[in-house]
Amino acid sequence: MFFSRRRPVRLETERMVLRLPEHSDFNAWTELRALSRGFLGPWEPVWAADHLTRKSFTHRVYWAARASRAGNALPLFLVRRDGTLLGGITLDNIRRGPAQSGTLGYWIGQPHARQGYMREAIGALAVHAFSQMDLSRLEAACLPENAASRGVLERSGFKYEGVAQSYLQINGRWRNHVLYANLRTDRRGRTDVR
Repeated sequence: MFFSRRRPVRLETERMVLRLPEHSDFNAWTELRALSRGFLGPWEPVWAADHLTRKSFTHRVYWAARASRAGNALPLFLVRRDGTLLGGITLDNIRRGPAQSGTLGYWIGQPHARQGYMREAIGALAVHAFSQMDLSRLEAACLPENAASRGVLERSGFKYEGVAQSYLQINGRWRNHVLYANLRTDRRGRTDVR
């Protein structure tokens, strides 16, 4: 098993710690998500009515701990070294056996966008996934018009692979997504983004 039941995953970068969410993060998470609602809304599924409630957050914390222990997902918060919550990144849909892959999803609070935090987080999680979790492939998808997300994926070593039709419901409707992947031993070279 690649996840420790005794010691939760904690990744450190130059400016941040990536760790599982904790109950004590509720106020910071709620404030950051509420402040960033308009910024995140075009790129995310519609929030449930109880999205910002303590009960919903408590479920999120318990799910994160269970998923991490089971090896199904690795949902981490990005916390700057001064304790400021910046956003979140999740390695989900972890598939073992012949696939050895997982799907990356992420969000950054509006005040912290375009400062290189997500690239730093993606880099740390990719190293962990390939070296400690023995994954071979990381996948990610975003809306074609999300230039910031496409840019961070490309700068993080992900290569464009194509388009998935009606991939996810975003902001209330089914949307096509562009697909990217990063391979542990990627010999594909640069690919053109269309």
